[in-house]
Amino acid sequence: MNWRTPARIFLIPVVSILLVFLVWDLIIRIFNVEPFVAPSPGEALGALRDNWSILWPLAIETIRETAYGFVLGAVLGFVLAVAMAQTRIVQGLVYPVLITSQAVPIIAIAAPLVILLGFGIWPKIVIVAWIVFFPVAVSVLNGLANVDDDLLKLAHVMGGTRSRVFFKIRLPATVSPLYSGLKIGATYAVTGAIIGELVASTGSSLAGFQRTANSSLDTPAVWGTTILMTAIGISWFLLVVAIERLTTPWRTRSTVRRLPFRRHPD
Repeated sequence: MNWRTPARIFLIPVVSILLVFLVWDLIIRIFNVEPFVAPSPGEALGALRDNWSILWPLAIETIRETAYGFVLGAVLGFVLAVAMAQTRIVQGLVYPVLITSQAVPIIAIAAPLVILLGFGIWPKIVIVAWIVFFPVAVSVLNGLANVDDDLLKLAHVMGGTRSRVFFKIRLPATVSPLYSGLKIGATYAVTGAIIGELVASTGSSLAGFQRTANSSLDTPAVWGTTILMTAIGISWFLLVVAIERLTTPWRTRSTVRRLPFRRHPD
């Protein structure tokens, strides 16, 4: 296996993240920023380490909220896209509502959800699903609308039924758009979970810990919690990318593996 492939996948992103921390540290040192305004990366990571026993269970809960909401939003977005693609009437009725739903600020919808669903995990799951389903629905709908028309005509000429054409041609055409929508949703899913925790949590939560640290002017803990939230978001995105590579190997293996040439004996 070519060593450049794993280097490009893993090493370059790690180097880019290290560069961000390096620039952050240089800004703190060059401009002599006070610790109560912005800590150095070492101080933020130190606060994260010191509070790890508290933060770890809270992070697990945030991941759980993100996972449930992400799956719910992805399924809902996919089903809506397929329904809209199959029937023009459904698309005409649902698509405007789809657009309107994204015009409502997430923070504004969080409070009514608490009234409807109470203080618990469900408002957070719904908020995450609210964020995820839109990019998935739009991406899959776009994929279904751009299937090769000549391929569809050929399938019908050869006697393909509507159901077989859907499962053999139209549905496989949604794979790439689906993962594009899932990756977009993955980058915002954790944001939805954090917003839900800010509004719909009465007990301990990752967002609540950060808010308490901010109230007590514990700046390193505030920045350290932000790093943890960011790490969860990046990990979620990378998980989707990994699943994409496992389920669509043909997209990353565009050339046929060459077999060694063997000379036949004369």
